[in-house]
Amino acid sequence: MNVDFMDLLKQNVSAIVLEGDTQHLLEKNQAIQSFLPILLSILKSKSELIPAFQQQLNPRLNDVFASNVSLKQQFLEHVRGAASADEIESTLSRSITPALAFLATEAGSSEPEAISHLLQVNTDSISRALPEWATALLAGLGVSTLQGQATHIAPTSVHATKVEEKRSFLLPILALIIFAALFAFIFKACTDKATTETAPASNVNASQPAKFQISTGATGDLVTCQIFSANAAYVEILQKEVKQIFNNSIGCGADMQSIYHTEFIDQDAIPSVISVLKGVPNVNLTWFGNQLSIQSQDPANALKVADQIKPLLRNMTVVTQQPLDVNRAVDTSISDAERALAEINPEQVRALDVATALNLQIINFDTASSAIPDVNKSVLDQAAALMQKTPQVKLTVIGHTDATGDAAVNKTLSQNRAQAVVDYLIFKGVDPAQLRAIGYGQEKPIADNQTDEGKFKNRRIEFEVLNTDSGVVREVDDRGIEKVN
Repeated sequence: MNVDFMDLLKQNVSAIVLEGDTQHLLEKNQAIQSFLPILLSILKSKSELIPAFQQQLNPRLNDVFASNVSLKQQFLEHVRGAASADEIESTLSRSITPALAFLATEAGSSEPEAISHLLQVNTDSISRALPEWATALLAGLGVSTLQGQATHIAPTSVHATKVEEKRSFLLPILALIIFAALFAFIFKACTDKATTETAPASNVNASQPAKFQISTGATGDLVTCQIFSANAAYVEILQKEVKQIFNNSIGCGADMQSIYHTEFIDQDAIPSVISVLKGVPNVNLTWFGNQLSIQSQDPANALKVADQIKPLLRNMTVVTQQPLDVNRAVDTSISDAERALAEINPEQVRALDVATALNLQIINFDTASSAIPDVNKSVLDQAAALMQKTPQVKLTVIGHTDATGDAAVNKTLSQNRAQAVVDYLIFKGVDPAQLRAIGYGQEKPIADNQTDEGKFKNRRIEFEVLNTDSGVVREVDDRGIEKVN
């Protein structure tokens, strides 16, 4: 019996990604099962992404979603189950490379054209594997599940007249079938209870949903409040509501750039939702797109607030999230990096392995500082020992910041932080010719800069394989650097 294409892909990728993992295996496996047909649908529709991902050292989920943070977060909420969104995002990011490798094997070539053809041939298998809710998500990324269906083309025949007659006969039927399919799709979308309300016409040219963030302090009073909307009149109305409800004379900060939508989904319910927050200590609420997320140091408080808010909203999804534990995240990342470096055979060191292991760690610099935290030095020490033995391993160290403050200052800070890592590795004996430092500042975010968690993710150091000749990612073996593929 033939094994379905998507089933084979899922088995192959899950086995690779989840090998040695022990936490939330069910959730991670189910997330992979949902993600892979979505990934392939995107690659089938946007074939230019195939070579783009192939050339990346560590393609990420953020790249798949074209930096659309809102859609990515909605997707993660769909698939994460009891696992954290960060844990699932990391798992899915690690599934992209083995998925591409599987496609290259099945296509018999790593050439993008061969892989694109393979995807077209297996359109039916990919479509069957798509979760029902994925249609709207793909539409948000500009990918239609109604397009790209495999079409059977009749071979050329010398009986041209008969072929033309057959085509003439089939065309009306095909048009009727397509029309019926479109009608069914539109009807389902209009009658689905979970469908959100249609975006107002005034939102069409805006690129970001309106956003509202508000948080309370230890006594349940207003601590921070920020409104992101291009509708100045509504911003003023909401300001008055916040001031009145919390008896606060300052109210909210406002960003009224035209990039934001002028209306919120379920906008009329915002004052009622704010009233629920009053008096509840240490709660943070973010209203963004069709999702309302609630964070609290006390999970019981978050659940209680969520239960009170849900009946007030018709078209919003209410989710509760645990606040990020920075220290735990850093400690876990360092342990993962140390373990990955220890598993590298010092006699067969590849630059790709070293860079991948180093990218597991989080270097959490102090504010405005480029001093490397002591907790990260053990990881860098391990990497330095490997690099001293293998002069062919050459890495680029890349610094990034969040968007807080001046962009030029942030770029300089990111360069200084990357250089600090390079200087430390040189101090530990690595040849300066093996290293290069680059700082991008706030130019390449991977998360929302409007939240503390997003800012934490954006402040990062990344390692890539250095190839000064062509920029192509290369792997290293005992003969030196050789081009992958």
